[in-house]
Amino acid sequence: MSQGPRSGLYAVSSALLAMSRHLEVRDVLKTIVASARELLDAQYAALGVPDDHGGFAQFVVDGVSDAQWKAIGPLPRQHGILAAMLHEARPERLADVRKDPRFEGWPAAHPDMSDFLGLPIRDGDEVIGALFLANKNRTKENQKDCSAPDGRCGFTEDDQELLTILAQHAAIALTNARLYERSRELTIAEERSRLAHELHDAVSQKLFSLRLTAQAAAALVDRDPARAKGELHQVAMLAAEATEELRAAVIELRPAALDEDGLVATLRTQIQVLDRAHSARVTFAGHGVRALPAAQEEAMLRVAQEALHNALRHSGAGRVDVTLEKRGTGTVLRVSDDGSGFEPTAVRAAGRHLGLVSMRDRSSGVGGTLSVESAPGKGTTIEMEVPGG
Repeated sequence: MSQGPRSGLYAVSSALLAMSRHLEVRDVLKTIVASARELLDAQYAALGVPDDHGGFAQFVVDGVSDAQWKAIGPLPRQHGILAAMLHEARPERLADVRKDPRFEGWPAAHPDMSDFLGLPIRDGDEVIGALFLANKNRTKENQKDCSAPDGRCGFTEDDQELLTILAQHAAIALTNARLYERSRELTIAEERSRLAHELHDAVSQKLFSLRLTAQAAAALVDRDPARAKGELHQVAMLAAEATEELRAAVIELRPAALDEDGLVATLRTQIQVLDRAHSARVTFAGHGVRALPAAQEEAMLRVAQEALHNALRHSGAGRVDVTLEKRGTGTVLRVSDDGSGFEPTAVRAAGRHLGLVSMRDRSSGVGGTLSVESAPGKGTTIEMEVPGG
């Protein structure tokens, strides 16, 4: 372990630096995967970000050539051990993944794998990804510990502990990058710049502290392992605090356009941007709605943004229609798409990814109600109704 922890902390530091330089999700994912493979000296590493339909919205690998990856074919589905990590939110460390009863095989072009280490990436209670490695390299230092029939050493508890540290940083990186990309898609240019600035301000000091703490642990690991372990605990605490600050920065941010232009004009402008940016047709219609209290307007805008994000990024919709209209003594926001849909009674766990819990909380928080109608292959309609208007 004399070299492992030091190289591991350097890999963590590299991921932190990349996070401060890049806000594109794909770039962050590549950095995390490459760092994990280097950290644990594995032949293969991968990171999957789940979608809400049993597959992966993004899937990044390291150690597989472009030709191999192309030959493997479509992205994996959420099944077997991958599904266990995502849905049960627990680590998986296996001497031979092929002998696990949950193993369901892989495509013909897929490289052969045996020893396996996988960890869920968590943002609070939500699993936002799965990071896993396979085939730990056999080195002179660990040959004497190899006991597997094929001569492989396999991953150790120390390996799992180091990967856990990296996974905590991965959660920060993914949260940061997802929030930035969401801001870029769902706001006009001025609002996008302001949100990126708010996100940077919210975490810059924490990221600086994380980097210094990781460097301190690296300096101490050989001469004072106990103090180094304490520094690593501090890294974990700072990571959790940075995640909370990111979430708070976005939740509390009220779009400037909403104050200046009102809900109808803000929705119309943002939907015009989305219509130009996506291949799907995105429309907006507002009928007879007067100004609402500020809290209700913000809640309706946020629900519309979340529903639009789901429809445009995950449902495969060719058309999304947004309406805002009076209904009796209330005001109704409706977002309808013709995408793949889902079974509402079977997505309780997936509801966190779909943002349904957040949308319901926003609606109830301003005295409103939220309803969701969907079925596989039948599209989705989300309605939010508030009193007044």
